[in-house]
Amino acid sequence: MVPKVYAGQEVVMEGNENCMINGNWKKRVHVLGERVRSFPTKAWHTTWKVGREDPRRVIHAFKVGLSLTLVSMLYLLEPLFKGIGQSAIWAVMTVVVVLEFTAGATLCKGLNRGLGTLLAGLLAFLVGYIANASGRVSQAIIIGAAVFFIGALFTYMRFIPYIKKNYDYGLVIFLLTFNLIAVSSYRVDNVLKIAHERVYTIAIGCAVCLLMSLLVFPNWSGEDLHNSTVYKLEGLAKSIEACVNEYFYGEIEGTGYMKLSEDPIYKGYKAVLDSKSNDETLALHASWEPRHTRYCHKFPWQQYVKVGAVLRQFGYTVVALHGCLRTEIQTPRSVRAMFKDPCIRLAAEVSKVLIELSNSIRNRRHCSPEILSDHLHEALQDLNTAIKSQPRLFLGPKHRHNQATNMLKIAAEQVGQERHGKSSLSSVKTDSSALLEWKTKRVSTEHTKESERKSLRPQLSKIAITSLEFSEALPFAAFASLLVETVAKLDLVIEEVEELGRLACFKEFIPGDEVVVTCDEPRVDVFQNHLPSHGAD
Repeated sequence: MVPKVYAGQEVVMEGNENCMINGNWKKRVHVLGERVRSFPTKAWHTTWKVGREDPRRVIHAFKVGLSLTLVSMLYLLEPLFKGIGQSAIWAVMTVVVVLEFTAGATLCKGLNRGLGTLLAGLLAFLVGYIANASGRVSQAIIIGAAVFFIGALFTYMRFIPYIKKNYDYGLVIFLLTFNLIAVSSYRVDNVLKIAHERVYTIAIGCAVCLLMSLLVFPNWSGEDLHNSTVYKLEGLAKSIEACVNEYFYGEIEGTGYMKLSEDPIYKGYKAVLDSKSNDETLALHASWEPRHTRYCHKFPWQQYVKVGAVLRQFGYTVVALHGCLRTEIQTPRSVRAMFKDPCIRLAAEVSKVLIELSNSIRNRRHCSPEILSDHLHEALQDLNTAIKSQPRLFLGPKHRHNQATNMLKIAAEQVGQERHGKSSLSSVKTDSSALLEWKTKRVSTEHTKESERKSLRPQLSKIAITSLEFSEALPFAAFASLLVETVAKLDLVIEEVEELGRLACFKEFIPGDEVVVTCDEPRVDVFQNHLPSHGAD
């Protein structure tokens, strides 16, 4: 039997639990209701944002819808359906898988799919013809051996780098089509009709995709690669200037936290650091595209990949420069002010060179022979002179160094004396009394050593930090060194851009041309327009 007091407490506890459960359910229902009410607004804002970032996405969506409608007519129109039959579904699947955002990607996948299907159909028909000439048992053996040999051979070929890079999708379609037709020929008499219908419908689907990609508002992979290179140069220029301006004018907090997605400096070099796979994919797709420019000469798309590699090396220096703004130890603002003018001028000149390179690529013309102007060298010399004028700031007074060294010696001598004094035992007393005293001293010595060890470490660290009087200037020394490193790496960037202009036959630079330094807002990452498509066929 439960006492009344405990029974009352149990009732109160159960009531509190019920209130908490009801409160949680009400809160969850309220949150769910808010999400349902805000869903249409969020969906509309997201849809509008995606289309406004790149209007070509809207056009591509309409192109895919129109292409699917055209190939669906093979099913919907009775005369076409009677002529093609159930194989019309292959045309629909081809459009879904092959039609990509850019013409180069569509050509790459379309030609791979078409050639893979055609060659697989011919080979399967040849194997079926040879197998039909023998007996029933021999036919099964020949087909099985052919499936094993072709499957193993072409799967191994997929590991070859060149084939994997350019024709991997075609080999997958080849294996799929060959196995489908070769195995079906054992049970179906008219295998030629199966191969003919599949090739025919896939050819229709590929033709619709190519016409839509090349003739209806085409998007070129080469143009995307060209524009992305321009935007990467401009992003690096903006990041360098923003780094220097924040270092000398902004409020730097070593322990401050800022989301990288909200940092404008990070946004400038992010596209450069993540560009390796994007550049290689765009260059591969661009190599499949026809020469659609008015000059009709072949563009060196792989040189754009080399320019991207050099820009990534340059971007790593910008990342380190950005890291100087977030270090725990910062140079005082009074010390930074001594070197503000030459650093700002040097960063402005580096940014000017990068933007001139981006303008030369955008306008497809060679760089100015005087792209490395005298102003850049003057800014370097001014920074060097400013640093040399403050030697005590970086080296520190000599007497402070000697004083710190003496303090370290005194601390070490004290530790040595304590160890020597505590290790000696009295030899006058008797063995029993000496042993007892030794045990007592040993226990007290261990406690004393532990306490002294704990107190000695912070004292020594304080002495060491105090001796580094130039530690306040070290962060600025790192910042200035990285800023000079960006100047050193400019030569590599200029060399690759000039090589790009030579291979791509850019127009010559005319001295009378006006150099307009612009830094447009970078577009959305072009690789986000490439939707991953994995054929289920």
